[in-house]
Amino acid sequence: MEGTEELTLEQMAFMMILHSGNARSTIQEAIQTYKNGSYEAFEAQLATAREQLKEAHQTHFGQIQKEANGEKTDMSLLLLHAEDHLMSTQTMLDLTASLIEMMEQKIVNPNQEG
Repeated sequence: MEGTEELTLEQMAFMMILHSGNARSTIQEAIQTYKNGSYEAFEAQLATAREQLKEAHQTHFGQIQKEANGEKTDMSLLLLHAEDHLMSTQTMLDLTASLIEMMEQKIVNPNQEG
């Protein structure tokens, strides 16, 4: 993320929460879109969610780089919450994509086992 080195730890945590929260909302909307039968719109929404998660990950990575370069990081509940939010949203995205892929395989080949 451009300019990450200028953000405070609190600002970085809020940026992670913002972007991962946006991604989570978009994933939930995408699931509803899929249920309504619009697979192309679903894919577009998942792409948007991936971009939001990428922003959150880049913010997080900026902080990891600082620590790797010797800058001390003070841990806070806010940062832990942001990391939890980020990882649970990533899991939600991965599971959604996998479940839809499995469902599509069953639709294309209903006699397939597994």
